[in-house]
Amino acid sequence: MLPRRVLAKVRKWSAGRKAVVVLLAGFGISIVVMILTTTTLVYTSTETFCNSTCHEMTTNVAMEYKGTVHDKNRTGVRATCPDCHIPHAPIPLYIRKMGAVHDLWGHFVTHSIDTREKFLAKRQLMAERVWVYMKENDSRECRGCHTAAKMDPERQSEKAQARHAKAKKERLTCIDCHFGIAHTEPEGGVGPQELEVDKSLISKGAIF
Repeated sequence: MLPRRVLAKVRKWSAGRKAVVVLLAGFGISIVVMILTTTTLVYTSTETFCNSTCHEMTTNVAMEYKGTVHDKNRTGVRATCPDCHIPHAPIPLYIRKMGAVHDLWGHFVTHSIDTREKFLAKRQLMAERVWVYMKENDSRECRGCHTAAKMDPERQSEKAQARHAKAKKERLTCIDCHFGIAHTEPEGGVGPQELEVDKSLISKGAIF
């Protein structure tokens, strides 16, 4: 068989004077694979990739995001798609990227949201998956930009101070109150606070 022949040749080379060549070739291949992997991770974690690669995103969530406080505000500081939907820490990032394969099949290959009507029909379910995901990790991606310990209550309105104090007392997380900020809120369904934390919502399909 071909694989055995190739393996036999590699063993022969590694045992002779060509061992150095085999090692250098293996090192070179490893470097190329690492560069390609890193480049893929970086490119697929950009706003351009997220909102313009496929029409499902371009004609739905990308349009809803434009003009929101995360897109345009008085300070010019923006939170883009990856800031909210992709973990910043390495291990969670790798796990999320592997889960994106399920997203690709669950939505785009099967065309389950390829029209506006289909997208709206699944909006509540997709929103719930995001909410469950964020409730389970204590709104980890939100905290990548918003640090509670660095918030200055004196610069917040009385209403914001009261709500933050209540959230801390009741052990709520960011998404329990701050949802529907960058995307249209589903109609007729429950919000994050009323939602039962069902982990199966994550395993059954795409988060986005």
